[in-house]
Amino acid sequence: EVFTFNKVEIKVQPSFKVKNGDPMSIVCHADISKSTDFQLKHNFTIFKDGKVVFTTVSDKGDARYEIPVARSSDTGVYECTVEAGGKTKSSNSLRVWVKGMTKPILTVEKKEVLEGEVVKLRCELPEEEPPLYFYFWKTKMNSTPKEKDVFEPYRNFSVVEFAVEEGDNILQFDCFVKRYVQSEFESSEHSNKTLVTVREPFIKPTLSVKPSSNITEGDRIQFECSTVVARMRDIEIILQKNKTILSSVRDEKTLKYSAVATLEDSGEYLCKVEQGKASKTTKLNVDVSELFPKPILAASMNKLDENKELTLSCSVSGFRKANFSILRKNSNGDIWLKNSRNVTMRVNVNDTGSYICKAEVKGIVKESKPVRINVYAPVSKPALSVVSGLPEVVLGKPLRLICRSATGTPPITFTFYKGNEVKKTVINDTYAMFLDENIRQNDRRGYKCDAKNNHSSGVKTSNILNITVIVPIRNASLGSVPYGVVEDGSETTFLCSVNEGSWPILFRIFRKTDHEVLLFEKSENADRVIWRKEAMNRQDTGTYYCMASNRANVDVKSHPITISVILASWQKGIIAAFVLIPIAGAVIFALWWFLWKKKKGNEWFPSVSLVTNVLHSALATNMTSEKLARQHNDGDYYSGSGYIEDSENHMKSTDESKGPDLENDEVEYTEVEVSTLDPHREIDSVPIHFPAPVQKGTETVYSEIRKANN
Repeated sequence: EVFTFNKVEIKVQPSFKVKNGDPMSIVCHADISKSTDFQLKHNFTIFKDGKVVFTTVSDKGDARYEIPVARSSDTGVYECTVEAGGKTKSSNSLRVWVKGMTKPILTVEKKEVLEGEVVKLRCELPEEEPPLYFYFWKTKMNSTPKEKDVFEPYRNFSVVEFAVEEGDNILQFDCFVKRYVQSEFESSEHSNKTLVTVREPFIKPTLSVKPSSNITEGDRIQFECSTVVARMRDIEIILQKNKTILSSVRDEKTLKYSAVATLEDSGEYLCKVEQGKASKTTKLNVDVSELFPKPILAASMNKLDENKELTLSCSVSGFRKANFSILRKNSNGDIWLKNSRNVTMRVNVNDTGSYICKAEVKGIVKESKPVRINVYAPVSKPALSVVSGLPEVVLGKPLRLICRSATGTPPITFTFYKGNEVKKTVINDTYAMFLDENIRQNDRRGYKCDAKNNHSSGVKTSNILNITVIVPIRNASLGSVPYGVVEDGSETTFLCSVNEGSWPILFRIFRKTDHEVLLFEKSENADRVIWRKEAMNRQDTGTYYCMASNRANVDVKSHPITISVILASWQKGIIAAFVLIPIAGAVIFALWWFLWKKKKGNEWFPSVSLVTNVLHSALATNMTSEKLARQHNDGDYYSGSGYIEDSENHMKSTDESKGPDLENDEVEYTEVEVSTLDPHREIDSVPIHFPAPVQKGTETVYSEIRKANN
């Protein structure tokens, strides 16, 4: 029994576009080829948007998913899968669109409400599935509906509340629903319309004023606001003008308010009655006529010097019968000066301020606009100085100047000059600052400043301020004599100098070994300084540098120099003497010992080879000692000539400042002839020549030993 799937098909009846409420069928068909006619069970599964919505088992090749009443929620992508005999085959996808939505149902919690209460509404679509967008309408008679919208992602109903406002009487409510389908919104028809009746908890208030017309300043006016209420509890009446509450009463039906009318009382008044969330208002315009205009204050002068006379006069246009008073404004309360139309006074600086006058008629008091009076004290002679203190500036740095007047009424105008050139003008209270960034080394122009204010005394000028320009140190250098290598105990002279810099200059000389040591310090009105160190020693070996500074406060350091202190010539001579004397003594002792041994053995003289070897060994020892002494003295050495004579039995050594290096000299040997003598014969002086260095220049090192008579 062999079979195979040819294809699996899915289709919708009557069409892939179905009207909401109509029946709809999803049909899945399996096309299978069999080797023989045998029974085959088919497992059908139908999916909508990836979710299983229908399954069935049949021995037929078709399966039908019936939807008696199609809704918009049935819109989606359908697909079917058939499994048979262990084989599975799926169809292509099919998009189905159910157009239209069911009519929503609207319910209202109460059909009759009071102003200030709320109407609670519920709109639902029992046969639709979320997400859904709900829209509620509130419509007053002959007006545009007010709308509220709510998105419900998880339920097919929504609830909202509408406030009942002043003026609402008969209200109509309805709703409709939208959903997002096939990249566009689909809307339902409107729900049933529901009417709600509104009752007033109180009537609109009435507002009246007495007198009702021809109100003049000084008249007493009385306001009355009243209403009719269904119940008195929690009712409140409020009287306002320009959002300012003038009076209010609670749990009463009438409010009364009275006052003496002024020109400022003209305007719109509002009476508001509130109970719970309900509110009603009534407005009334009141016009108050002017009894007399505001007074005018005049001053003989607005700006004047101290100790001058000032006259203030107060008047009312076209009205002379009034009570006048003149006052000075103050933050802690106006200061009364005089109950009069005019006042004259001699002023000082403390009288600067604003002045007003007041006029009173029939209990109405009016105030003039303030008049500003400025009294000036003369400025004192200004003082010009450098902000940093000293009258100097470092070349390349800005110069900050301050001009200050100790006395004088502000504002004060300050003017800065460099030479006769105006550099800056500043208006300030007591001082002004000036920044000069163009400082040159040879600029000889002095600075000054002027100060003036509105006093009639005029301009005051400061003294001329001369500035010293400090040139910073440039390029410090250090030298010494002798340079580099110095003998122990000798004098060394150090010279520290700079290329440029204002005097005085502070020179300091340091030696740097494992730490820095200040050796010399001196301030000079010169561009160099000399320091002599009289006796150098081995501890003075090291690196030296100097540092120079002046009032520019910048330390300039020289390049370092290195000085090595070596042994003096006389010290080398002593070392050489201590080395050679023991060697000479050893040689003489050896000769004496050998001669004594030979004499006892009836031998008159040592062999030539023995004497030669002994002296050659002594010479080598001397050369090695001298080499060690040279290495100890950092490469400096001294050479000379010497001789040994047994009759004198001593060694002389003369050091020279220049000499050959004995280690590198070639040695010439001189043949020595020895004759056999009679042991009892007296031995005369026999010369013996030992290895001697090759002569270099005019200097020769040689040795000679003479043998005296036995």
